[in-house]
Amino acid sequence: MAAGAFFAAFNAEYNRRAEASASAEIAMELQTGTVLCGNNADIKLPMASTTKIMTAIVIIEDCNLDETFIVPEKAVGVEGSSIYLKKDERISVKDLLYGLMLRSGNDAATALAIHHSGSTEKFAEVMTERAEQYGAQNTNFKNPSGLPDDEHYTTARDLCTIACHAMRNSVFKEIVSTKNYKGEFRDYINKNKLLYNFDGANGIKTGYTMKAGRCLVSSAEREGMDVVCVVLNCHDMYERSAELLNTCFKDYKLLNIDENAVFMSDKVLCKPLKSSCFVVKNVDKMSFKVVPVENLKKIVQGDFVAKLEIYGENGLIFSENLYSIVDRNN
Repeated sequence: MAAGAFFAAFNAEYNRRAEASASAEIAMELQTGTVLCGNNADIKLPMASTTKIMTAIVIIEDCNLDETFIVPEKAVGVEGSSIYLKKDERISVKDLLYGLMLRSGNDAATALAIHHSGSTEKFAEVMTERAEQYGAQNTNFKNPSGLPDDEHYTTARDLCTIACHAMRNSVFKEIVSTKNYKGEFRDYINKNKLLYNFDGANGIKTGYTMKAGRCLVSSAEREGMDVVCVVLNCHDMYERSAELLNTCFKDYKLLNIDENAVFMSDKVLCKPLKSSCFVVKNVDKMSFKVVPVENLKKIVQGDFVAKLEIYGENGLIFSENLYSIVDRNN
């Protein structure tokens, strides 16, 4: 191969890989919030329309989805993607939510914000406060849609934390997993391509602006484990998200400890108070032990009597308190 051709091929491959890489990315297991992989996860970046995850969950938690209202003039002709709302048309909160998440309507975001808080500015303040409550410490919202603003930013970790919270809500999960929606006032087709071509995909939101680049928050479930993935400023956002999700499902599994599982601790039958789960690597060889509480004399049903400890190849990976299910007098 001639030198010129070699370097042309090299540069083409280099550019392809550069375009395929994300500025920031992370994947978490949904139930536990365990981080499965990540890169640059704490860099503050714009997130485009993935902002609408936060908009949607605030509306779902605070509003009556069956309520209808009149579209205000400020929600008409909003810059960017649109569901083409008309001034004074009547529409339901539910139909707006589907338009927000399936079609990424900036006008829907504006209408919902005004309905909730009276203005987009006040609603953005609510979004930021609520995000902090969810565990997002490095996120600030200036609008409900994701339009560019220097003070509108998040991190991959924060956005994934918000998305995990949202996906634990059954109404939100139903909305973002819907491919075709027929509502009372509007019908929509979901433009999230991952829902159509990735095994187990069940959400959640795309985003793009010139400033933020291509952004995708995705989710999928296989064999009882849900994984939520975020890529920010990623040219091949679908391909990279699929790669990260597949890797997580290949490398990890979710295990459950049932609340009815009974253990023996120093001749005392005991069990956990509630069911719980934890993530392990598929290659881990596990063992467990029950560690009794020392110097217990009289034991009453419900007393904390031991700790269940589960170990992998690299040490302790999970622990849970165990409580007596019998009385015992020494």
